[in-house]
Amino acid sequence: MGAAVQSVDRATYVDWLQRVGDNALILGHRVSEWCGHSPVLEEDIALANQALDLIGQCQLWLGLAAEVEGQGRTADNMAYLRDAAALRNVLLVERPNGDFGQTLMRQFLFDAFHIELLRALKGSSDPRVAEIAAKAEKEVAYHLERSADLVIRLGDGTAESQARMQKALNTLYPYTGELFMDDAVDRAMAEAGIAPLPGSLQAGWDRTVREVLAEATLTHPGETYQHKGGKTGVHSEHLGFILAEMQFLQRAYPGATW
Repeated sequence: MGAAVQSVDRATYVDWLQRVGDNALILGHRVSEWCGHSPVLEEDIALANQALDLIGQCQLWLGLAAEVEGQGRTADNMAYLRDAAALRNVLLVERPNGDFGQTLMRQFLFDAFHIELLRALKGSSDPRVAEIAAKAEKEVAYHLERSADLVIRLGDGTAESQARMQKALNTLYPYTGELFMDDAVDRAMAEAGIAPLPGSLQAGWDRTVREVLAEATLTHPGETYQHKGGKTGVHSEHLGFILAEMQFLQRAYPGATW
C-alpha cells in the first residue's frame, strides 16, 4: 500500500469501505424486491439489472474491506454474517419500497449523491479505490439518468402521479442529510487523500436535485429535520427485516455453497 493509505488506521479504513459497500448492498436488496412485482415488464427487468449492478459494486467494496482487514473474511462473510449494528449503510437506503414512486424517489436521491462520490473517488490516493470507482461510475451514471427521467415524467404527469411523487419526496428528504455528515472516519480518509469529505459533495448533489425537481414540477421540501445513525450502526427496524430475509440461507446452513 502507498504511504497515504498506510497513514490510515486499518479499522478506520475498513469501516469506511463498509459504509460504501453496505449502501450498495442494502439498496441493491431493496431494489431486487421489485423483481416479479413491477408495474410493467420493462421496469421489472430494468430494476433487476440495477440491483445486480449494486450488488456487484458491493462485492468489490466489501472484498477490498476484507483484504484491508486481513482477518480471512470475504465479501460474502461481511454481507451475510454481520448483524444490523455492524452494518454501516445510511438510513435512506433501508427505507421501505412503498409504491413505485417512493422507490424511484429514493433511488434518485441516492443516485445523485452516489455519482458525486464516485467521481471524486476516481482521484483517490489508493489506486484500488480509484479503479472500483471508475467501474461503478459508468453504471451509476445510467442509474441517475434513468431515475431522474422517471421522477420528471411522473412528477410532471397526472395529478395522481405528481401527488405520489411529492409525498415520496416529503417522506424521504429528511433522510438525505446523513449522506453529507462528516465524522472522524470521514476526516481520516480525507486527510489521507483516499476519499472526499461527504460535506464537500453536497453542493453538486443539491444542484442536481433542484434542477430535476424543478423540471418535475415538484416542491423542494426546504430545510427539514434530518435523521441519522446508519453510518455508525444505529438503524431503523426496517434493516432487521431485510437481513432476516437476505441472510436466512447462510444463517440456517452455515458455510453452504453452490
